[in-house]
Amino acid sequence: MRQKTRTALTVLQWVLGLVILEVSARFAFSASAARAFAATGMPNVVHIVLAWSEMVAAVIFLIPKALAPKATIIGGWLLLTILAFAVVVHLLHGWFDVGVLVLYAAATWAVMAGSIETP
Repeated sequence: MRQKTRTALTVLQWVLGLVILEVSARFAFSASAARAFAATGMPNVVHIVLAWSEMVAAVIFLIPKALAPKATIIGGWLLLTILAFAVVVHLLHGWFDVGVLVLYAAATWAVMAGSIETP
């Protein structure tokens, strides 16, 4: 059972990390995303910093435990912080469609918890 849990958490880590990386890259490089973000009234630099910080955090989150034992935890905390900021920005602008962000945060937390508990 322990090996199945470890395998499931590893699959979740990779799927989550790659999905966040892909979504963040689209957010960073898409002209339509830049236009949509401009409608918030916030400076474009926030858009760029948010997208790039998400991509960096996702890459750190994906570093295998064998290479850097604490990378998953560090990347996870970075992702949780960035996702919380994104939820706050959405809610402050009246966008209540934060379910995906909350799901990403919950999955990040599960991977982090499994990373701490499994050798």
